[in-house]
Amino acid sequence: MTAPANSPSDASPSSGGGYDLLTMGRSSIDLYANDVGAPFEEIESFASYVGGSPTNISVGAQRLGLRAALLTALGEDPVGDFIQRFLDEEGVATQFIPRKAGRRTSAVVLGIEPPDKFPLVYYRDNCADIALTIDDVLAAPIDGVQAFEFAGTNLSGEPSRSATLFAAEQAQQAGAEVVFDIDFRPDQWHDARAFGVAVRSALRSVDVLVGTQDEIKAAMLASPDQVALTHSQVSDAHVEGDLDQAIEGLLQLGPTALVEKRGREGARIHRPGHSAIDAPGFPVDVHNILGAGDAFAAGFLYGRVKGWDWRTSARLGNACGAIVVTAHGCANFMPTYDEVMAFADERGGL
Repeated sequence: MTAPANSPSDASPSSGGGYDLLTMGRSSIDLYANDVGAPFEEIESFASYVGGSPTNISVGAQRLGLRAALLTALGEDPVGDFIQRFLDEEGVATQFIPRKAGRRTSAVVLGIEPPDKFPLVYYRDNCADIALTIDDVLAAPIDGVQAFEFAGTNLSGEPSRSATLFAAEQAQQAGAEVVFDIDFRPDQWHDARAFGVAVRSALRSVDVLVGTQDEIKAAMLASPDQVALTHSQVSDAHVEGDLDQAIEGLLQLGPTALVEKRGREGARIHRPGHSAIDAPGFPVDVHNILGAGDAFAAGFLYGRVKGWDWRTSARLGNACGAIVVTAHGCANFMPTYDEVMAFADERGGL
């Protein structure tokens, strides 16, 4: 098995102090339907896993070989204990995760109806992670990481919104690469158009923006050319709008790169003044698409931290995502470095 030429020959963590990666945002217990293919109302049992985009990414990056730390918040409840135990067993640094008195740890319930129906319901009322504060950021290793990643849902309420914007500023000033996963969850916003306003407010402190085509378009909602759209027109899974125009508009606001996740087709990297870079995907039989984007981010961030080029980093992300879509859940099924490299080598390599 051969690693990319500009990478270490193994998956061991980088030398030196501090952490390679800090992710910030939501965490949850995810209840996945065991009755694959059954309509949601006919589900009889669920399997319990750990979830939440930045949480999944931290686990994926740790399994690949990075030293990952997570900044989320948990309630003083058994669900928080469930998540804490899993993360500790995975080796993710959890000492920066506060417990929020009077708040509940988040939960998500998910159905699985391949090939294209994966209904999910969030339970985030009074959730702990939206209560992350600037003081919580100051207690985290924000100044000592190579990469800092956060999710768009962080911006859906206070004090998490201010804390996240502060963390991105601090991380960028300290020399970390700031990666923003757009993470559009319409039902977490009082008005889906507010999402675009919040996303654009963060971009001056962002180096790399990552999202699906619908998420990229959502990040431009309520911009001058779309301000007439109503909440009902943009609050479902599909967002109308011109993709190329949205990409150009977002890159003008500060990021040096935008990574467009394209599902089976892989990923495309856009940079101002450069031709787009295509990183083809790895075709597999899809069992469950939920978590694929987080697996992609873990692989992509691994490559960025290790100094790989854009295409190879995205190809590793594609391979991680392809592995996870064949599995039942998210964090619990993230691949190790050896597993993903073997998977890629069998399919022509990265």
